[in-house]
Amino acid sequence: QVQLVESGGGLVQAGGSLRLSCAASGGTFSIYTMGWFRQAPGKEREFVATISWNRRTYYADSVKGRFTISRDNANNTVYLQMNGLKPEDTAVYYCAAAKSGSSVFVRSYYYDYWGQGTQVTVSS
Repeated sequence: QVQLVESGGGLVQAGGSLRLSCAASGGTFSIYTMGWFRQAPGKEREFVATISWNRRTYYADSVKGRFTISRDNANNTVYLQMNGLKPEDTAVYYCAAAKSGSSVFVRSYYYDYWGQGTQVTVSS
């Protein structure tokens, strides 16, 4: 069983930054595709960013140029650096892992494991 634990969420003013972390255990992290999703109150969960085993990345248009996804395979950790935060970024952010690491994935269907989420709140 693979376990993912997110951390780093919190309250920040618009224009500020946060760095989310996702620690993985119980699997072969280095060959997984990793992703970040978010869910705001009353809305569907949406794709944010993804990174493959060889560090190919892809971002949602809404965060492109502001967010950066990265991974540290030695520590089984994926990060989401969020800069220039906006109130519309407020959501619970979820880390996800896909056992197939050959590509980047934007659909939830491709991910096999999910974390419990961490709250990000951006005030105006």
